[in-house]
Amino acid sequence: MSAKKTVTTLALAGAVTTALASLAMAGPLTKEQVDAAMAAKKEKCFGVSLKGQNDCAAGPGTTCQGTSTVDYQGNAWKFVAGGTCTSIDVPGGKKGSLKPI
Repeated sequence: MSAKKTVTTLALAGAVTTALASLAMAGPLTKEQVDAAMAAKKEKCFGVSLKGQNDCAAGPGTTCQGTSTVDYQGNAWKFVAGGTCTSIDVPGGKKGSLKPI
């Protein structure tokens, strides 16, 4: 097998693995995950997650965890340390919000 073909095969295998891992993560948080976040005194913070990195509530056309379609989507939330949400700076001079933006 040539070196070029080996590299191509490895790259393709890595891409497939990444895609499968992403699909495994997409979906609603379990009750245990939510309970653990609440026990750790975390709060839901809207508008602070990057595309595809939200914890839930990504708006119409999405299912849940990891389904936000743009960075800092106002109706997608992420768990953050309690009491820090509204002090998180996001681009455009905005801050995180405890309610959907």
